[in-house]
Amino acid sequence: MNIKTARRWFLWHKWTSLVCTVFLLMLCLTGLPLIFHEELDGLLEKQVVAEIPEGARKLSLDSLAVLAGKQYPAEKIRYIFWDEKDKNKIIFDLAAKPDAPPEGSRYAMLNMYTGAVLDKPTTDEVMDIILKIHINMFLGIGGKLFLGLMGILFVIAIISGVVLYGRIMKKYDFGMVRKYKSNRLKWLDTHNLIGIVTLTWASVVGLTGVINTLSDVVLALWQQGQLKEMVAPYAHQQPLTGNLSSLDSAMAVAQKAAPHMEPRIVTYPGTLFSSKHHYAVFMRGNTSLTSRLLMPALVDAKTGALTDARRMPWYVNTLFLSEPLHFGDYGGMPLKVIWALFDLGTIIVLITGLYLWFARRKATKLQWSRLTEKTVYENEA
Repeated sequence: MNIKTARRWFLWHKWTSLVCTVFLLMLCLTGLPLIFHEELDGLLEKQVVAEIPEGARKLSLDSLAVLAGKQYPAEKIRYIFWDEKDKNKIIFDLAAKPDAPPEGSRYAMLNMYTGAVLDKPTTDEVMDIILKIHINMFLGIGGKLFLGLMGILFVIAIISGVVLYGRIMKKYDFGMVRKYKSNRLKWLDTHNLIGIVTLTWASVVGLTGVINTLSDVVLALWQQGQLKEMVAPYAHQQPLTGNLSSLDSAMAVAQKAAPHMEPRIVTYPGTLFSSKHHYAVFMRGNTSLTSRLLMPALVDAKTGALTDARRMPWYVNTLFLSEPLHFGDYGGMPLKVIWALFDLGTIIVLITGLYLWFARRKATKLQWSRLTEKTVYENEA
């Protein structure tokens, strides 16, 4: 690599790093507690257990829906989902309108065996604030896409850093840290070493982070693509009126369409994830990997007949798989600890990068000052 090419790579690394470093530091700091969100939620939230009486059987979804509706008579059910940690609990999301924003939701949590209304678990507001900062900085989709741009700059900084490190390591041993030279050289070597050690992790987390920021875009693509195709025969029909068909029948139809999968979420007609004429029963696999993937089965909410059931397109599955990978949710506590260690390593890389930039500026300024003084002295002489 000639000097001109090396300088070009250096400038790419310098400016992409400088632009995204502050935001990357924020993401790493907020991401650290989010890696252990399940464990922290278990400690900080009040846990509500659904007790099962001896000999009791699960109530029908239709009867549970009636009980949930009685909790908020002015609202209508729009989503049903099952508690991940306690399969004996079922949660109903109710709102004034099917397409109301999440802030307008009310929740009814019921015991699936007795129909008893369970107290809502206390939520940790601090963790909610940390999550919102990490996702979009409280700026909605604009903040989310902006952080995605910072993620792209981070990936470019990683690539350019690897190119530069490869050039440096042609002259020195791998992992070299010049401890007895200047502080700036010592921190430069430390920055390079930790950066190359965390290379794979940073690349994976950076890319999955970028993918996660596109969730709203992916949802819109799915709505205008696969979902639109699935409900095409209903495009010119009038919206549903009157009572809807049985939820239990819809579940049975969906289960028949995907016999080796289990229900994860049921969405009512008119919501973002369905049409104005269908229940959408989202089925998932029963393994560690396939449980992250969903398959929608659309059931006519008037007749109870199956309209269509398809595997999600690749771009939606990519999103489903990237989110847990981003937070290290695939391998239990050992993987979370590894994720946290790499997160701390990346924080050191970012901080040392800022230090090196300021130190370099200071050194350049001092050198320029000395050169100016020398020039003035020679002219006076």
